[in-house]
Amino acid sequence: MMRGVAQVLAFNWPKVLAGAVAAAAPLPKPARAGAAWFTVASLAASWWVYDLSGLYRWTWLRPVLPARVHRHVLVTAGFDEVSATLPALLPESAGVVLDVLDPRGPVEASIRRARRRYPARAVPVRPEALPLASGAVDVVLAVLAAHELRTPAGREALFREARRVLRPGGRLVLVEHHRDLPNVLAFGPGAWHFYPRAEWERVATRAGLGCVARVRRTPLVTATAFEAA
Repeated sequence: MMRGVAQVLAFNWPKVLAGAVAAAAPLPKPARAGAAWFTVASLAASWWVYDLSGLYRWTWLRPVLPARVHRHVLVTAGFDEVSATLPALLPESAGVVLDVLDPRGPVEASIRRARRRYPARAVPVRPEALPLASGAVDVVLAVLAAHELRTPAGREALFREARRVLRPGGRLVLVEHHRDLPNVLAFGPGAWHFYPRAEWERVATRAGLGCVARVRRTPLVTATAFEAA
């Protein structure tokens, strides 16, 4: 199966093409070698993570979920390819899908291409004003989405709102690539689109949340569970 890497190509083909062109261009040998490595490595890593690892079965998240989940929120940013796969993880939970990407701000070309393939089903919201009552949900799932909030204020607002809407003992589960050595080796400069683990811990602390569990799916994707501190 190559659905995941095919989507990466469909959404990010200009960057892949630029890497291939740089690898073949009359540049110094180290530059050409670097371009070739990161072009091939990023596609191989995407295939591993999104096609081979079972990422989208989500059952690997069970160790970081609360003991009971009857209501959940899925946070997306620009498009949603996750909600259809969540029943395997949360078969008895009623959920709502919220899109926190601000349409008034700049939207990356890859997100625009993804939206054309995955028409919007999520409710558009502002990260500082989730349309939910306080203490209303058991888990907030932010799956490969929160890094699209490109300002510290946006990330902090989302975490504050997550804390507000969680019931006592509820959890915010953040699934992300981190800007760390494995992701830099796999994605090269593209890893700077992600944030270091320390940034998410800083944002959580500002929101009054603390890390209670962490699990990895391959060295490239980490799920971190936060509860009210």
